[in-house]
Amino acid sequence: MTVHEIWFLTGSQALYGPDTLDQVAGQSRHIAAALDAADLGDVRVVWKPVLTGAAEIAAVCREADATPDAIGVIAWMHTFSPAKMWIAGLDVLRTPLLHLHTQANVALPWAEIDMDFMNLNQAAHGDREFGYVQSRLGVSRKTVAGHVSDPRVIDRVAAWVRAAKGLAELRTLRVARFGDNMRDVAVTEGDKVEAQLRLGASVNTYGVNDLVAVVDAVLDAEIDKLIAEYAETYDVDRALRPGGERHASLRYAARIEAGLRQFLTDGGFRAFTTNFEDLGGLRQLPGLAVQRLMADGYGFGGEGDWKTSVLLRTVKAMTPGGTSFMEDYTYDLTPGRQRILGAHMLEVCPSIATGTPRVEIHPLGIGGREDPVRLVFDAAPAPAVVVGLADMGDRFRLVANEIEVVDPTEPLPRLPVARAVWKPAPDLATSAEAWLTAGGPHHTVLSTAIGAEELTDLADMLGTELVVIDADTTLRALVKELRWNQVYYRLARGF
Repeated sequence: MTVHEIWFLTGSQALYGPDTLDQVAGQSRHIAAALDAADLGDVRVVWKPVLTGAAEIAAVCREADATPDAIGVIAWMHTFSPAKMWIAGLDVLRTPLLHLHTQANVALPWAEIDMDFMNLNQAAHGDREFGYVQSRLGVSRKTVAGHVSDPRVIDRVAAWVRAAKGLAELRTLRVARFGDNMRDVAVTEGDKVEAQLRLGASVNTYGVNDLVAVVDAVLDAEIDKLIAEYAETYDVDRALRPGGERHASLRYAARIEAGLRQFLTDGGFRAFTTNFEDLGGLRQLPGLAVQRLMADGYGFGGEGDWKTSVLLRTVKAMTPGGTSFMEDYTYDLTPGRQRILGAHMLEVCPSIATGTPRVEIHPLGIGGREDPVRLVFDAAPAPAVVVGLADMGDRFRLVANEIEVVDPTEPLPRLPVARAVWKPAPDLATSAEAWLTAGGPHHTVLSTAIGAEELTDLADMLGTELVVIDADTTLRALVKELRWNQVYYRLARGF
């Protein structure tokens, strides 16, 4: 597995002399090591030699852009680094940038401070110069202030790292669409050329019977192996177990999984879509297979929804944890306990499950195929976010809502699909009105692993609009935000 790198750049200048620069190097190594030892996920923080001139700054920025494993750059002006030295480097830098406004010490040694100390420890001075030139050049970045021993600082840096991992994934993501999107549906349409230009993801369509040929060629030994894995991992309904009257259906579901995995692996795809209106020679709508592939990190969108598939894979790449394809289905509007019941036909990821999912088979009223096998479970209670990606014609828009996943108010014995129940912020009515006003899609990604900060960082890296619905949202303010955004993004793109 590739271990991504975050490069740590330290700014200073030759004016201070070699002794001071040696101290700068030692202290910056210490800060980089503290970040590397912190819980930032599976990344390495790589210290780079102290930068004191325009040529070396530009060279390291170009090197970062040319290094695939380097997904982000953290910059710190330990002393005073005259910012005109950074213009050429920042102008070419395309790697995500975090400006860390920190210093070597936490407390000041008041009785020992002299001018040597002041000359060495002046990040409060140098970082302001650096902040100015970033703003002057219009450089997109995240700024985090505080000492690296502060958990809040580490949490904010870690959120940015997760977003950088998502961006790195987007830039090389290949998506396989099996068939087109659901007929007459608007929001699952979109400009795939613009998506590749702005996001990086390449989306291409394959005939579903191209997949069927691979599915039909799966060997019985592969199916047997999956059947044993199902029995070990899940609570399999008795009728589906070996010897049960529906066991053949489970074997076909396993055949779909093995064939789909093979197709995606061979093509280098990390995300895909299916469509119940275009199943070709498949005897079941893929349910269990899709759920298990999502649990292994693949992106997915139902009804040909490639934008949600792209978004799901991006979030999965950010960090392990509970993240799933989702759809708002229906509401409980009882006063005092308003909440949303979300699900999909079959395709909800078991990474958000509470307890052991159950493998079941039930009829499906659409698709015109055999009864499909699926995992059935409730989502585990946790703070979460639901986010959707919409094509607004002249730009993409991310719409996110902070939520609280809760236990169902009552059992759902007759609902044979995986599901989640949640309370949206600030309340159901405001959330729904804001989502509809923003044109948010009905397919979303539900994640308990990331939050609004990661999405904000990712949107800034992409230059993509983000609308967040949270505890402070009012409809009046949101409408104004949408109008301002309309003007800003049109002007930012130029004419």
